[in-house]
Amino acid sequence: MMSDPFCEKDPLASPVTDNPWQTLRRFTSARIALGRAGVSLPTQPQLAFQLAHAQARDAVHLALDAEGLQQQLRDAGIPGAADSHILHSAAADRLTYLQRPDWGRRLGEASRQALLAATAADDAAYDIGFVIADGLSALAIANNAVPFLATLQQRIAARGWRQAPLAIVRQGRVAVGDEVGSLLRTRLVVVLIGERPGLSSPDSMGLYISWMPRVGMSDAERNCISNVRPGGMRYEEAAYRLDYLLTEAQQRQLTGVQLKDESAHQVVLDTPAAPASLSFLTPP
Repeated sequence: MMSDPFCEKDPLASPVTDNPWQTLRRFTSARIALGRAGVSLPTQPQLAFQLAHAQARDAVHLALDAEGLQQQLRDAGIPGAADSHILHSAAADRLTYLQRPDWGRRLGEASRQALLAATAADDAAYDIGFVIADGLSALAIANNAVPFLATLQQRIAARGWRQAPLAIVRQGRVAVGDEVGSLLRTRLVVVLIGERPGLSSPDSMGLYISWMPRVGMSDAERNCISNVRPGGMRYEEAAYRLDYLLTEAQQRQLTGVQLKDESAHQVVLDTPAAPASLSFLTPP
């Protein structure tokens, strides 16, 4: 008599079929080797995907607490924070910001006039200015802007550069930094902005550098450092790379495609590594 294979199956056995690449998951937060339950994803990875998608959507619509951020910058002693400006782009609200990217690239008229009035009495020029914009993830700015700037200042202070007052822009896109930088009369402007959330990184911050900022600059005239966060590019490495690009930009008087990041990889020995659960390069 033939036995029924279905009757012999252990009812307590896991219904999930493991993927042979499962061991590689400890090196990355990417969704690889999730296994199968029949012809479908197992329940747990499916629920995790839905949660990550919800977190990414929330990050896009989360409002930036500009006043709270301003106070954190002051408490941290970041140069330029004491007389910082809170500005708004030409996009009046989040829906407009998402539907009209061009409006997010320019300051609103009220903010432009306020910045002009604030700089009218001071005709001094600055070596560098920092603009903080919510972008597509206010969460990225809330989590990363202050600790990154605190890390960077250790390098900037050694350069002796004069820093412009900080600017915090609501509903801002990358190019809004060019207008702010031109009004502040800075030779270099660095825009810290929340990047489009991914399913494993809703809090990724980008850095954009422009030499002699002005309205109408193209993307080819900027340099970018992406994925700055504890689980991506650590603050120490991002500060090292940014310091290199800023120094080269000052010397060569340009940014963009003509300026390449040729900085050597630096192992930071005097700072603790990111927690294993946050770094996609460190096994848990």
